[in-house]
Amino acid sequence: MTGVLLLLAAPRAYADGDGLVRQEVSFRGGGGLVLHGTVLGKDGAPGREPGIVLVGGSGAGPREEYRQEAEAFARAGITTLVYDKRTVGYSFLHRDFGLLADDALAGVRLLRSRSGVDPRQVGLWGFSEGGWVAPLAASRSADVAFVVTIGGSGYDPLRTQTYYLATHLHHQGVDEPFRRTVAGPAAQLMAATGLFPAAGYDPLPVLERLQRTPVLALWGDHDTQVPPRESARIFREALARAGNQHVVIGFVAGGAHNGHRTSDGFDRIGGPLFHGKNLGELTPRYAQTMTSWVRAVAAGHPPASSAAPAPGQALATTPVPSHPWYAWLAPALLLLGFAAYPTSALLRRGPVLRPVRWLAGLGILAVVTTVACSTAVFAAGNGAAAPVVWGRPALWLVVQALAVAVVVSACVSAAALRRRRLTPSRATWLRLAPVGLAAAGFVPWAVWWGVAA
Repeated sequence: MTGVLLLLAAPRAYADGDGLVRQEVSFRGGGGLVLHGTVLGKDGAPGREPGIVLVGGSGAGPREEYRQEAEAFARAGITTLVYDKRTVGYSFLHRDFGLLADDALAGVRLLRSRSGVDPRQVGLWGFSEGGWVAPLAASRSADVAFVVTIGGSGYDPLRTQTYYLATHLHHQGVDEPFRRTVAGPAAQLMAATGLFPAAGYDPLPVLERLQRTPVLALWGDHDTQVPPRESARIFREALARAGNQHVVIGFVAGGAHNGHRTSDGFDRIGGPLFHGKNLGELTPRYAQTMTSWVRAVAAGHPPASSAAPAPGQALATTPVPSHPWYAWLAPALLLLGFAAYPTSALLRRGPVLRPVRWLAGLGILAVVTTVACSTAVFAAGNGAAAPVVWGRPALWLVVQALAVAVVVSACVSAAALRRRRLTPSRATWLRLAPVGLAAAGFVPWAVWWGVAA
């Protein structure tokens, strides 16, 4: 059964001389998958203490990434479970927040079963993607006593990702036209083709179900991965509509997306290394804010709702239509139109003109590279835009040159057809009409995709 604890050779607790006791645990998460984690507590803690389960952000999510948070909670007398995120049923192309919420609830049940934990005071902490998962889990179970989020987004994953890409491309020196392409037609194509996992997940209905669960929602004031100002407003308004009177909205001074120290949101200062990069150290105010709030909730005195002034936000988010079918239909029709000419040549139907052959080939290449260049950043991040030349990715300059070549080829082809004075026939029409229509449609399509900017 989902969430049943595994009584596998339960390891003994051990201390590292830092005042904390650690115990390695295994438990069954969603779908019966075995998850592995560590329970941390304060050495010699008297009586029953509150507990908290840490829910990580996107990606593989090994527990080591959240060691600083786990130790901060444990030192404050809050028994903490931090676990390795599942790799089964979770991938680059697949996200199931419901399954991740089941994992989190299994962790809550584990802590509630421990003798040193108050079963009525076990909550969830969610970072980034966990800012969607933790509220979802809390909305499904009355066992969750409270929710803490850091860097949670008030928007769906695709709109959030376009904000992340826009801010990082801007930092990289990419001008607005290409950023607008990524946030507009490229994002719509990702939504239309289903290539972006959980693109349309809406966190609003979940937040509006948290009527009595105390919530502490925090953002780093230098968050560059989710829109802090907009997200804070959405959290505040949605939870107010739910009638929740214990919602604290706050911002971590000098904090990055993960609430750790940063100078501008794009770097991390200090802290342990993770995958060769600094995680950034916890700011004292960040750790104190979370632990003191949890202790107040556990003591039966959840703070009344309040909202700190929101910091500025350099860029605004761009909404993505939910079902933009035209985003994939338009390039598909263009490719079919351009491909019709060489296909008919193989069938030896109708006249063959060298300029039109060039037009067809360049048209196919231009459509494919336009789509590939602007959507690559969703797969590989803003690094796919390097190097940047004149405010544009170098490859985008190649795309723009191809677009010009298509227009020039169309003009040369039209002139060649006039000179040839071809006799109208069904074969001629079938051969030339598709590529002609594709060439005509390519111009407005290229303008929409920002190739002409």
